Amino acid sequence: MNSMLRRIVLAAACTIGAGAVYALPESGGDLVVFDWSGYEDPLLHPAYAAKYGTEPTFAFFGDEDEAFQKMRAGFKTDIAHPCSQSVVKWREAGMLQPLDTSRITGWKDLNAGIMAMKDLATTADGKAWFMPFDWGNTSLLYRTDTVSPEQAQSLRIFADPKFKGRVTIGDNVDDAYALASLVIGLKDWTRMTDAQFKEASAFLRDVHKNIRFYWTDDTDINQAFSGNEVDLAWGWNETFVTLKGQGVPIAMNRDTKEGISTWVCGYVLMKDAPGHLDQAYDFLSSVNAPGVSDYMVKTFGYGHGNGAGMAAIDSKILTERGFDNLDRFLDKTLFQQPVAPELKQRMIDEFEKIKAGY
Repeated sequence: MNSMLRRIVLAAACTIGAGAVYALPESGGDLVVFDWSGYEDPLLHPAYAAKYGTEPTFAFFGDEDEAFQKMRAGFKTDIAHPCSQSVVKWREAGMLQPLDTSRITGWKDLNAGIMAMKDLATTADGKAWFMPFDWGNTSLLYRTDTVSPEQAQSLRIFADPKFKGRVTIGDNVDDAYALASLVIGLKDWTRMTDAQFKEASAFLRDVHKNIRFYWTDDTDINQAFSGNEVDLAWGWNETFVTLKGQGVPIAMNRDTKEGISTWVCGYVLMKDAPGHLDQAYDFLSSVNAPGVSDYMVKTFGYGHGNGAGMAAIDSKILTERGFDNLDRFLDKTLFQQPVAPELKQRMIDEFEKIKAGY
């Protein structure tokens, strides 16, 4: 997705309010998909357009808390694209309906490791609520012409005074506390104690002293890197793949002393959907098609939820993208899995204070 279109799409998002129009629609199909900018790419769901002769109507959100509030305020959508840490919250709020997995082609091919994440895709009663679609990392990105590999061995570099005004991290509470959790040695943030929360927050305050800006989408971070505005970023695979392809001197260290963060996002079916159930299941089958895996990995640098599709990708490509040894890949990772609602709200409140300089 080119950066200008991303900017136009994001600029179309409107403010929260009952009855408000939240985003300019993309295309005009009956199915409404509430998604992240960039995922409207037709090559991520080719079978859907082939069957219906049109694209779904896409609306966009900047982060999942924004999406949650918009839907609570009355915005109606058939399908939404949250990440793992938000699924339990949305489900417990009564927003979701269980999936009929028999209507989703390739359901049994979904990555077994992701499906085994506690309370995520399937609950104890056997009901399925979430179909994993994309997964990737938030890792240390750095300019190789201003930062040496030796300097970029620890995530603590984000708080190094040498980089004052040369750092960007996402305006995203989950990524921020994933970074801080790794730095304090915590791989399972569901077990975060009060003392660890305070320690993690203190680190984010140190990082804030170096922040040039908090990025909100790939356009922001890509332009900052290519324009030599920042040296360091806590960012996603797509930024590395895109900028490396453009010749920007950038590296992604997935092997820092503290590790990396891994996120899993996917699609859910909304309880109060407008009512295009057949189209919804066709869309879910389309994005889960094994042929999408190759495009996802090569273009976005992300893993695809369909394990069979991932296994069919050329081993050289998987090695280049860091997906050749999943056991090693997952060994030093913090999975952004759901946390208790009270802890999540505490993170949200504290991060807002940190960004405001308090």
